[in-house]
This record gives sequence, structure tokens and C-alpha cells, in this order.
Amino acid sequence: MFSSPDLQDAPRGVRSPEPVIAIVGATGAVGIELLRCLEARRFPAGSVRLLASARSVGRSLPFRGRDLAVEELTEASFAGIDIALFSAGAGISRRFAPAAVAAGAVVVDNSSAFRMRPEVPLVVPEVNAATLEGHSGIIANPNCVAAIMTVALAPLHRAHPLRRVTAATYQSASGAGAAAMEELRQSTAAHLRGEAFAPQVLPHPYAFNLFSHNADIDPESGYNGEELKAIAESRRILGAPELPIGITCIRVPVLRAHSIALTVMFDSVVTPEEARGLLAEAPGLRLVDDRVANHFPMPSEASGRDEVLVGRIRTDLGDPTGRSLSLFVSGDQLLKGAELNAIQILEHLRS
Repeated sequence: MFSSPDLQDAPRGVRSPEPVIAIVGATGAVGIELLRCLEARRFPAGSVRLLASARSVGRSLPFRGRDLAVEELTEASFAGIDIALFSAGAGISRRFAPAAVAAGAVVVDNSSAFRMRPEVPLVVPEVNAATLEGHSGIIANPNCVAAIMTVALAPLHRAHPLRRVTAATYQSASGAGAAAMEELRQSTAAHLRGEAFAPQVLPHPYAFNLFSHNADIDPESGYNGEELKAIAESRRILGAPELPIGITCIRVPVLRAHSIALTVMFDSVVTPEEARGLLAEAPGLRLVDDRVANHFPMPSEASGRDEVLVGRIRTDLGDPTGRSLSLFVSGDQLLKGAELNAIQILEHLRS
């Protein structure tokens, strides 16, 4: 357990009228979106400090009509900080998050560093906000696939417990960071000019191509690290530790917004009509399911949107029992898959 005081007992924290916020990894794709989201949602920050590596010192980012200078991240950076939003990778989080908690800050961490620690809540507010009550200073923001997927699965699971989930993802460049997004732009432009382009960020050509997610493969199971994270984290978020989940994660040449094809089996028969009703009323979702117009969730429409789009809801013809449905979801990886979820966690803590 972390030794920092609980939020209710802390002298500072998210319930301060105007908390002081630090963004760790402020110059990365998620860090920049965190800053934008704080502004867009008018989160009551007294001040914001931008922390990054030494090579980013000298840069500045706009926030509420003024430019904020980037400071170098050190263990001493958290004095006077109420909230620390981490988006700089697991190694940085393991090194610096305990220092932030020791200084009195509440940490929301976007990396994988603490997600499976039992004392650290792993939270998607629409699904399991109640687990925030048990935090000890650090709260984990889930893997983007797990966050987007569980928003759609949770309302169905509450009504009819899930018995199996099969998923295939179509993951955008934003999941690999700002450098991968730029590589997609540059490689696409080169391809259209008929020029060769050697990939530097990702292991395979990205323009007009798709490939298995580049996380390391587990030699025993054959699953890659992204797939194993999505399985473990989705089970934890849904409170279903034994739920069978099979998943294949694929990178596709889309700048932002991940999409997921899902086939789910329930403990009883669920009609598409009932599922549509449950999903249409669920928080964090937008139903896009127009069979006549053949209009279903697309990353082009999910990009920049807070809600996860869900649709293509139909009975799985491969299951003669009628207990399985297929559906398709698309959600902005930089929003619900990352920084929006982090800000929503803070909003729930303040409520």
C-alpha cells in the first residue's frame, strides 16, 4: 500500500477550490490533449505546471489564453501540487509517482505501471467509479482498448452477465504517440508521391497497410502485450476476473480513434432491440446503428468526440442458442482512451 494520506484526510487534493495541477509528459500526444481537455471541460485548476524531460525545456503550450512554459521533471517537482496527471510511460510513473504522492498529490496515471496492483483502482467512471473510494493516492487510467471496450460492454453485462467476449481491434496511430501519427502523415504523403519511405517509429510500412500490434509477443501464449493488457484490464474493470476474452489487436492507418469488432455471449438470450435500448441509455455512449443508410461507427466520426460510438448490433448467426450478439464500437484513443477518462476521474473525485 502507498503510505500517503487518503484524499479525505489530505490537506490538499482534488476537492480544493482551485487545485494546482501538474501534467507529467506534457509535450506528448496525450499530455497535450490533457491540457486541452482541462480547458475544454473548464476544470477549476488554480494553476497548471507542465513537466517533461530536459530536452523539452524551453517549449511552451497554450492554456486559457496564455503560454505555459515546460519545466524539467525531477523528484522535487511536486511541492505544492494537488493533482499530478502522468502520461510519460511506465518507467517514469514508477520513478516519479511515489514522489508525487509523498508530496501530497493525488496521481492519475495513464501508463501500465500500476494498473494491476490490487491497492490501485483501475477506473472507467461510467463503469466502476465506486472503486475510487479505496484509492491511496494513485489511480490508474486503463489501456485505451480496455477503456473504450468496457464502456460498451458494461451496460450489457449489468443486464445480462457476459459469458465470453471475442474482439478484434483496429488501432490508430495515436496509440503509439505523436511520433507515430507524424510517421503516418509523412509515409502517406511519400506513398502518394511514389517515393520510398523507411519507417522509423513503427516496424512496418504504415501508409495503406495494417499489421499486428507491435507490442512484444508472449512466446507461450502467442498473444502480444497489448492483447494481454486489454484482457486483464477489461476483466478487472468489469469485476469479472474469470471472463473468457479472446482478442486480436491490429494497427491500422488511421490518425486517431480506435475501433473494435465485438462478439459477446451472454448467460441468456438477448435481442438486438434490447441491446440497442440498453446502449442508447448508457452514459458515455452514442448509438450509431442505421441499417437503412448503412451508417455505423467510424473513426472519422469518433475522432474529437467524448462519447464512444456503438452500433452494427446484430444477432451472431454463428451461435444457434441466440445468446450472442455482434457489435462495433469506435472511440477517440486520445479522449476516452486516455486523457478524457483521466479528467472524468478527477470530476468524480470532486463530486
